[in-house]
Amino acid sequence: MESTRESFNPWSVVNVVFHHLAAQGLHPILGGDDPGGPAADLLRALGIDPAAEGDRQVGEKVKRHLAEIRAAMFEEQDS
Repeated sequence: MESTRESFNPWSVVNVVFHHLAAQGLHPILGGDDPGGPAADLLRALGIDPAAEGDRQVGEKVKRHLAEIRAAMFEEQDS
């Protein structure tokens, strides 16, 4: 059964925010508190499941691509 909920890596949110702040001339510093927790909370508030694996859609696309490669390789061996 395929999940209908979206997932996203919270560290991607941290990266986007970090670069946005730096582009605004601010100097964010990583190394104090862990920003992953608040980033995960933000994703949950937006209805997105935080997942270290990242975006579910990207993962599914990779799985489909690997299946296509396997199919092509096995077809080639059978010929």
